[in-house]
Amino acid sequence: MERVGAAQDLVLGYVHALNAIDEVMKVAIPSLERLAGFLGLARSRRRISRSGHIGTYSYTVHGAGCRFVSDNGAEVDVDFAADGSEIFDLWRLRCYGLSLPEPLDVTDQDLRSAVRSLQPLLTEIRPGWFSVAG
Repeated sequence: MERVGAAQDLVLGYVHALNAIDEVMKVAIPSLERLAGFLGLARSRRRISRSGHIGTYSYTVHGAGCRFVSDNGAEVDVDFAADGSEIFDLWRLRCYGLSLPEPLDVTDQDLRSAVRSLQPLLTEIRPGWFSVAG
């Protein structure tokens, strides 16, 4: 049970970090209503470049998402669904855990159990992909 507890802490830490990034970006870019709007701003290149530094985060826009790295090295990679919601998979959670100042290496099985135990906070929107419930 201890491994699943560590995995739960990792998932909750990722969600907390994602919320913190959302707040920092909204303060830095007041016109930003949702984090997904970041993609449009970067793709248009009118407001921000595809990679750079905002607040305490460096960022790189990719495909359907963005990777944010905090000053302490913690990495939060997130994709965006068509409706603009933030989505992530087990791989992104593992990368986050491994990037922490005190790395947490948990198995996909423990992460899957942790994510399922955190429903209804999290919703599986398609197999293996999760979103924070609205």
